[in-house]
Amino acid sequence: MYDVVIIGKGPAGIQASLYTRRAGLKTLVIGSGGGSLEKAEKIENYYGLGKPISGKELLENGISQAKRIGVEVVSEEIFSVEYENGIFNLHTSMNKYSSKAVIIATGTNRKSPNIKGITEFEGRGVSYCAVCDAFFYKNKNVAVLGNGAYALSEVDELLPVTNSVVILTNGKEEVLPRNDNIKCNTKEITEFRGSDKIEKVVFNDKSELKVDGVFIAEGIATSLDLARKIGINVENNKIIVNENMETSIPGLYAAGDCTGGLLQVSKAVYEGTKAGLSAIGYVRSKVTV
Repeated sequence: MYDVVIIGKGPAGIQASLYTRRAGLKTLVIGSGGGSLEKAEKIENYYGLGKPISGKELLENGISQAKRIGVEVVSEEIFSVEYENGIFNLHTSMNKYSSKAVIIATGTNRKSPNIKGITEFEGRGVSYCAVCDAFFYKNKNVAVLGNGAYALSEVDELLPVTNSVVILTNGKEEVLPRNDNIKCNTKEITEFRGSDKIEKVVFNDKSELKVDGVFIAEGIATSLDLARKIGINVENNKIIVNENMETSIPGLYAAGDCTGGLLQVSKAVYEGTKAGLSAIGYVRSKVTV
């Protein structure tokens, strides 16, 4: 039996674990990957970095820090969470874990469509965060792959910095841009091409679009299935929490990208801290009852 199980080993989850473990609580972090942060080529807009580092390096540093103080970290994927008689039971394909409190910190899943070259150019022109990477495309020509509100929000971040932005719907219905400077291309994409970095998008009619970068903006919150299965409140693809990161079920908290708002490391760390402190208070209150 754990005092706290944290689902997600990104900034929000690891930050929460640093507080719960230092408070003496038996803490387990479960995660199957580093999400979009793991694909970030450079991070330099976060406090305390003497020089830019990759998202993967930042994740690895955080996990090492947590392990150093006694946090258990396992690489598994949670399929379901059950709540009964004040205890949470979490199921993976290999194990079952029980805990007094749970923090969901799984971030969001920015879907990568099945396009030739997309994986090869991740970090070399293919990005998953306009807020993070727009600076590197100043006065350059970029495209945003997506067909909804998230794609348009990425466009809004890019327009003040870049020379031009084109929305690529990849064969889907055209979205209406909120700015006359935005062009929309509805052709189906065949391939991303380039040498050291992405240079062009090739469409199924053999036409091409020269680009300096492509931002992927087809995101679905990976935490939503877990949230709905256990019955906590979800709205507009985010988990609803109060100011203490509490969900509608006692002892169950959420932090980071899965709660909506800014998709930034700094926000995830802040919410991870609050969730960790709330979980500490909850577990300790159960002991004294």
